[in-house]
Amino acid sequence: MNGRDLVRSMKAVGSAGAAQGLRTVRAAWRRRRVDAIGLPTRGAERARVPGQMQEVEPGPGGGRIRFGRSELRIHVAVSGAVFWGWDGAGPEPSYALAGRCPEADPRAVLEPDKDGGWRVVAERMTVVISRHGAIEVRTPGGMTLRHELPPRWWEPEEGGPGRWMQRSEVAADARFFGLGGRASGPRLRDGSYRLWNTDPGRAFGREDDPLYLTMPVQLVVADAATHLAFYDTSWDGTVTLREGEEGAGSGHDLAGTSQLRVDGGPLRCWVMVGTPARVLLAWASLTGAPALPPAWALGHHHARWGFGSEQELRRVLSGYQERRLPLDAVHLDIDHLDDHQVFTVDQERFPKLPVLADELRRDGVRLVSIVDPAVRAAPGNDVHDSGMAGDAFVRDASGRLVEGVAWPGESVFPDFTHARVRRWWGGLYAERLAQGFSGFWHDMNEPTSFTAFGESTLPRSARHSLEGRGGDHREAHNVYGLCMAQAAHDGLRELLPDERPFVLSRSGWVGLQRYGGTWSGDVATGWPGLRASLSLVMGLGLCGVPYSGPDVGGFDGAPSPELYLRWFQLGAYLPLFRTHASLRAGRREPWEFGAEVLEHARVALLERRRLLPYFMTLAHLARRTGAPYVRPLWWGAPEDRALRDCEDAFLLGDCLLVAPVLDAGADRRAVPLPRGLWFDRATGKAYEGPGQVLVDAPLARIPVLARAGAVIPVRGEDGGLELEVWAPARGRTGGGLVVEDAGDGWDEPEIERYVARWEGRRRVVVEREGEDGMREPSHPVRVRGLGESPQT
Repeated sequence: MNGRDLVRSMKAVGSAGAAQGLRTVRAAWRRRRVDAIGLPTRGAERARVPGQMQEVEPGPGGGRIRFGRSELRIHVAVSGAVFWGWDGAGPEPSYALAGRCPEADPRAVLEPDKDGGWRVVAERMTVVISRHGAIEVRTPGGMTLRHELPPRWWEPEEGGPGRWMQRSEVAADARFFGLGGRASGPRLRDGSYRLWNTDPGRAFGREDDPLYLTMPVQLVVADAATHLAFYDTSWDGTVTLREGEEGAGSGHDLAGTSQLRVDGGPLRCWVMVGTPARVLLAWASLTGAPALPPAWALGHHHARWGFGSEQELRRVLSGYQERRLPLDAVHLDIDHLDDHQVFTVDQERFPKLPVLADELRRDGVRLVSIVDPAVRAAPGNDVHDSGMAGDAFVRDASGRLVEGVAWPGESVFPDFTHARVRRWWGGLYAERLAQGFSGFWHDMNEPTSFTAFGESTLPRSARHSLEGRGGDHREAHNVYGLCMAQAAHDGLRELLPDERPFVLSRSGWVGLQRYGGTWSGDVATGWPGLRASLSLVMGLGLCGVPYSGPDVGGFDGAPSPELYLRWFQLGAYLPLFRTHASLRAGRREPWEFGAEVLEHARVALLERRRLLPYFMTLAHLARRTGAPYVRPLWWGAPEDRALRDCEDAFLLGDCLLVAPVLDAGADRRAVPLPRGLWFDRATGKAYEGPGQVLVDAPLARIPVLARAGAVIPVRGEDGGLELEVWAPARGRTGGGLVVEDAGDGWDEPEIERYVARWEGRRRVVVEREGEDGMREPSHPVRVRGLGESPQT
């Protein structure tokens, strides 16, 4: 017996409730025993590298290259993305791909290169393979973007999955982004980042890693170009990054490096090159278009673990109504369930939930339910019994059910990597819909199983279907939340075919955007937690998940009025705008922080409501182009190194620049500006970029600037759509896109394109592009940036 584990066991019993504490101790030891029996022992290992190139088979779209101890497969997609897989691995099967592997580009063929190597020329890159197995990605102009050294494998002598390592070099000026949800981002500094979806078990801060949603996706921004590298394996791994150093003209630049070590699975990689917009478009075409949220999901959400009863929920709702504060959704946490059991309702505390939901819907407010994957392991529970009848739960290597501990107590876990189990689970949402819920947030789906020590998840030896291929939790862990989100999304599409599903998932993997979005998880209350909130949203957007947001106010504590307000003001400009807190945390209603905070929060809420048409437009553009709503300042100018290093401001679409206040006591802040003319939306003051300016940031607002020439769809005073136009810079034109949406359903509305230009010296003209030329705008226009009074 390990002495430290014994101490942890005693602490667990003492700190938790006696029953739950004993369960977590038993679960920890049970998990250890199961893995001791079910996992193969890793004895002596033999290392290998590809060896010398021996034979090449060119073909349309790529080909195969045989080395002494491995085989490399190259595939160039029609989108311009390039795939390579070692040991002959192909692009499929993959949880990341949206459907089948994309069609090959017949124009791309392997051809001889110098020094005995070969190369393949794609639309936006050239890939060169050396005779020893090194792979180099170059721009069409010949600049090296990524140099991958020959990989190394370590294979057990008795067989089974082997470990592998891939070391890559990038330009000295390059900056790393991505790897999923990272609190320390969005720019990833030197250090190691684990690829294992993890519930930290407490509120987290900027220093905590890993978190709930990791992805082996690197977005690398350099002077020469931007590229995205995706290593398609769901096994546990670690990425170690080192930024490069430039020799200040001495010619001794030190390349940046990325070293990836993974515990199993094939070594497969996709690379795409171009501007950030082109790269994310190619990424979305490969991994799937982001799901389009219903219009109500772009409004303000209020959540809490601890509403406790229908009476308390009505009290909070009345507070919003009495103060005339906009509210679009209310989220119910595990305290509304019957003894924490999924797909149930506590009838004593919420006796008439469908009636309440109907009343709320008439007032424009939707109910959202938490859904956890853990199912109480007890006969008589409908979900348990139907799952047992369909053999839906994860089993161990001996065929016994894998039991863990979660909020319902002793629990079993569905195997979402089986299509039959996903169909069964998706049908269970009929119960939630009958209770009046309109949306769902998946929690604890890393998956989390409480243990007194060791990893709080399922045994690594637990068996999974993996779409019929068979495997264990080492491979299935990171895709568990993704497959649960797919089950919900597909089930809701069948149950409510005329409505767009709303699914949030705390955990996931590459492709999560196909089914919904995510949120920060349990971010710690404090100014560092506020910064982490923005990091997570920006980083996830660059990995292809555009819809996300934090727990406004933080999850675990009582924020000061100033901290709450600054968090609230930031949240008003993020895709998911949701307040949330834990059972023992302070309140999160705006009126709980005093009259001054209430009035400033009202302004933020009304501004969010006014910008809803713009958010809806961004949602449609994300679906069609993969571009995130929240973009780094370098999005349109990745060659601007000053913007590359900015992490505390962002672009909201193409039109707005948001500079949140992230430090206590600040009433002014420095704002880096991309090139062009920018207007402060509050004061009308104009600033010229590129450069950095100091902008007032009183407690009443955070700096929000509009790009000169921007055409922004907003909600007018009469509730109709209106165009807010900012005067173009003299001698230039501007414009913007507008997508009108009915709020739900699957119609594909057209994209309206507007142009703003000067006519003479005193008049700005706004026109809509049409097939037959320019025409009058379809909506009222309000021009700003012309002086004190807006021109109408």
